[in-house]
Order: sequence, then C-alpha cells, then structure tokens
Amino acid sequence: MRKKPEDFQVSEIAKPPPLNDNGHYTIAQIKVYNWETNKLIRAFSKRLGISRRKIGFAGTKDKRAVTTQYFSFYCSEELVKNLSLKDVYVLDAFRSSKPLFIGDLQGNDFLIRIRGIDKNEREIKDITSSSIDEISSHGGFPNYFGIQRFGSVRPITHLVGKHILNLDHRSAVLSYLCNPFDKENEKGYEARRVLQNTMDFKKALDNFPNEYIFERAMINELCKKPDDWIAAIEILPENLKMMFIHAYQSYIFNMIITERMNRGIPLSSPEIGDVIIPLNKNLLPDHRTHVHVTRSNISEMERLVKARKAYVSGLIIGYEAVMADGEMGDIERKILEKEHIEPDSFFIKDIKGISSRGIRRELISIPFDLKWRVIGIPVNNSGSMESFENALEVKFSLFKGTYATSFLREIMKAGILDY
Repeated sequence: MRKKPEDFQVSEIAKPPPLNDNGHYTIAQIKVYNWETNKLIRAFSKRLGISRRKIGFAGTKDKRAVTTQYFSFYCSEELVKNLSLKDVYVLDAFRSSKPLFIGDLQGNDFLIRIRGIDKNEREIKDITSSSIDEISSHGGFPNYFGIQRFGSVRPITHLVGKHILNLDHRSAVLSYLCNPFDKENEKGYEARRVLQNTMDFKKALDNFPNEYIFERAMINELCKKPDDWIAAIEILPENLKMMFIHAYQSYIFNMIITERMNRGIPLSSPEIGDVIIPLNKNLLPDHRTHVHVTRSNISEMERLVKARKAYVSGLIIGYEAVMADGEMGDIERKILEKEHIEPDSFFIKDIKGISSRGIRRELISIPFDLKWRVIGIPVNNSGSMESFENALEVKFSLFKGTYATSFLREIMKAGILDY
C-alpha cells in the first residue's frame, strides 16, 4: 500500500456548514497530495496570514495519500480561492456563518491500490473473495484503530499520552523527541539518537532537520526554559496535544477488542452486560447514547444489532466513562488495572484543552458499497520494455473514525507497519 500517494485516495463524505453569503467563515473543499495535516494547517496559516486557531477541519488524514476534504478559514473567500501551495488545490469555496469542527463529516470514501502481490490474478481473486466472505460471516471486521493513530513511522504517540496522564511530563517530552526508529530518515534518526544519549538541547536545535517542525519547537522552548517540560508540551498545536491522549485511549480500546476475541466472545453479537450504541438520525453510530444489555432486553438488542441498527461497543476511557457490566465489564476493568490508569486521570489540570470525557465505540465495522478488482499497473524497467504487475484495487466507504487500513489488513495479512 502507498507505493505512490495516488495509491491511497480518500474523500470525505461531507457535512459542511450551510451557505451564508454574509458569514464570517470561508468553507473550502480542498484536494491535497502527500501532506501531513498539522503541517498543512501550519502552511495555510502562514500563506493566509491568519492564526492556525482560525482554521478548522473535520478530520485528520494520512500523509501519504491523495485526500479531498473540507476546511474552514476565518478570512475572505477570495484569499482562499487564490491560495497557492504545492500539491494543494481548492476545488470549491463558499461563505458560512459557522466554522468546521473535528467530527463534522459522515464518513469517508476510499479508493486504494495494493501493489507488490506475489500471486497471479486467479490467486489474488481467490484470496480476496475468501477474506471478504470471512469478514461478512463475522458481521464485519474488528474496528481497531490503525497504526497511523500511534505513528506510522514512530508508533510512540500513545506512550506520550500515557506519560502525560501519569504526570510524568519529562518522559512525555523525551518519548516524543528521542526514540529513533529504523524507518525514519537518516538525519532524523541520528538527531534523536544523539539527543537521547547527550540530553544536549542546544546541540539538538542544530541537529534536528528543519522539517521536524514540532520537535524543533519543543527543543527551542527547552533551550529558553530548561526543565520546563510542561511548557515544551504546551508549545505544540492543540490538536497534536489532544492526539497524544486520543492515541492512548485508542491503545486501550484495541486491547479491549483483542481480549474479547481471545475470550471467544463475538464482536457482532450482544452479551448480557454489554453496552449497545444505536444509530442516530444520520444513520451513524451514536457514541454517546448507551443501552445496557440485560436479561429482559437482550432479544431486542440482538435484533437491532443483526439489523445493523445498533452496535456492540467498547470503552474509550475518559473521566465520564460508561463501563460495561458482565464479562465485557471485567475485560475493561482488568485492562485499566493492568495499565494502572483511572478514569479521573483524563481530567487533566496542568495542560489546557486536552481533558477527555470518554465515549463508547463500536467493536466492529462494515465496509459499505464495496467493490474490488485486479488490475495491471505498468512497471517501468530501465533499459527494457514496459511490463505490468498485478495490483488489487478496492473501493469502499466507512463511518467516520474507522480505519481503512484495519479493513485492508484482514485481506493483506501483512505486518502491522506495512500500511
């Protein structure tokens, strides 16, 4: 996956604010090639001359991809339409009285090509058909948060969040700045390694590449305020700080799914003690509406889940978390005990804006409007005739917050970092 950005195409199924010609915000649909969301927001801010706080968006997207998504800007429509950034294209823009917030979308449409398959066309078709039949027989695929949630190159985001929740801000900062991984570029790897061994932040400011924007911002803050680890975290954009907490919540959720499967409990069938989340008026899972499964209502809950009008849920831990009962409650509580974490830890007083109430999330997800085919893609071999490789092209839609990679790993069966 992602040999080229064009191999991973995602378009938001939008829920933008309504048009209002007298509104203060510009809503724009923008097509982006190979941009990380935080760096894109920073580039928008610099080019438009507005604070990044005045730029809104509905959801973060993978970097190595072609994405079509909506943004809101507190500036003139003309400025946005004339926006000039490499590999960024404004498709549409209009005025509105409301900005965009995280979650202001219905879902995402995907068109993804998987290359490098060491199988012939018949084998690829048989494997794909078998995998999709298996997913269907289970009512969907496990709704894991994908590796991107934790960092595709350096999967450490959840560790930073855990240290913040444990009030160990020094470890949080050093987890983010150090911890070199082999998949990182050579200069970045070496800069992290040297900092890890020397703790010389002034030298680190010279060593870290300019494109490491957020690391350099933290290091610069530590040069000005030695040992002020909270200040180093505070210097980061709010959505990145929040991502640390979300990543740790996601890590716990993934463990909950795994343990439920290890105990042989179905993900798509309710048990007494489970918490069910119904669909809302937009036919999306309503993560804040909870129905506890009891002996008296289990037949009705089974009917709703089977009809895909409701989902069995797992815990996204937070300070107002709703816990399950029964065996699912036992799973959730034991994982929290193992992690030495309490719901109250998510009410964070020392860093503004990153507390989290917690919600419930569906344990299983379903790809909608699924289509797939095997295609031949040209391979240019230097000095020889053009040849072709077999690739699997998959087109589908998912609820917002669901990871395409978590669906495709069920077909690919590759290593977790190959996505």
